[in-house]
Amino acid sequence: MECGLLKTVKRFYELLHEPFVGREDEARAIVLGILAREHVVLIGEPGTAKSALARRAAELIKARFFKYLLTKYTEPAELFGPLDLKALREGKYIRITRGKLPEAEIVFLDEVFNANSAILNALLSIMQERVWYDGYSEIRVPLWTLIGASNRVPDEPELDAVYDRFLVRQYTRPLPENKWADLLEAGWRIEAGLVKTPEPVLDMDSIRKVHELIYQVDISPIKHKLLKLYAVFEERGIHLTDRRKAKALKIIAANALLEGRMTATEEDLVVLKYVAPRDIEDFDRITVILSEELKMPEKYMKELTDIRVNVREAARLASLLRSYDPRLVDLFRSLKIAKSRVKSILNEVDDKNVRELANQVIKEIDDVLEKISYKLGI
Repeated sequence: MECGLLKTVKRFYELLHEPFVGREDEARAIVLGILAREHVVLIGEPGTAKSALARRAAELIKARFFKYLLTKYTEPAELFGPLDLKALREGKYIRITRGKLPEAEIVFLDEVFNANSAILNALLSIMQERVWYDGYSEIRVPLWTLIGASNRVPDEPELDAVYDRFLVRQYTRPLPENKWADLLEAGWRIEAGLVKTPEPVLDMDSIRKVHELIYQVDISPIKHKLLKLYAVFEERGIHLTDRRKAKALKIIAANALLEGRMTATEEDLVVLKYVAPRDIEDFDRITVILSEELKMPEKYMKELTDIRVNVREAARLASLLRSYDPRLVDLFRSLKIAKSRVKSILNEVDDKNVRELANQVIKEIDDVLEKISYKLGI
């Protein structure tokens, strides 16, 4: 039964990202948040499938879903339901919560950090305690996971507590040029109604069972390496609160379950890229640190693939620029830095596939550098 359940969890992840191009990381972030019963925030510009992923996740696990766009003018009644006027005339303070946030299991709040203080205070207790304080009433809510979206990382001190409750964070970037063709095809299928509402593969009872399995995962093999990574983060100026350091174990164990294992391995530590970042710049910095410290071939392959995408974009831009354009100098410097990083990877890794790709990327970088040098006359 346990093995079958974990296979279904893997299927949940695969079906979640299936209709979307290049959104595997966002889907994994949401799945890990749900398995761990933690909250997720997707940070990025509008139009990057954030709300669609949240809705599809709820559909795949047959969860009660609530979605809303927050502004500073949003009233509590819009989220929690209007007051029952008949009951109020009888001296009773009751809200009509049908179809509203207090009855939902998966909640998606767009522009979550734009909410006013009344909404944020209510959300804080709901996220932390699963309790909603309405007037003099203390109401326990069935919320499992709140998925927030924002186009920015909050820098207001009053938002720190809410932001910290989002254990899982993912920077949702626009797709690179090499995925635009796939995006057009997938977008056309969605607009044409060819992507049907998915049949649920799990229900909330199954999700609860998987969640209980998290605490049976053997995390002892990764504790020493995890502590070392925390120390490296601090040395590089990336600070995790005590809460995040402890709760990260849940996400690590959840990733092991998603991969069909009851024992955590160093491979699972890559999910720290969802837990450790605070600012936008942290997402790239942490990816580099994890690649350096974990030395996992697949992670190097992803980093090299990302570098290759950037090199090809630099080549395209360089072909459009005239010889006197100062941007050529910036491109030249960036490519030199990229080449240095690829050479470092060659020195660090013995994996045949990694080394083959690294050599290919270096050749492409050299080709672009030669063309830029010709334009610059150097």
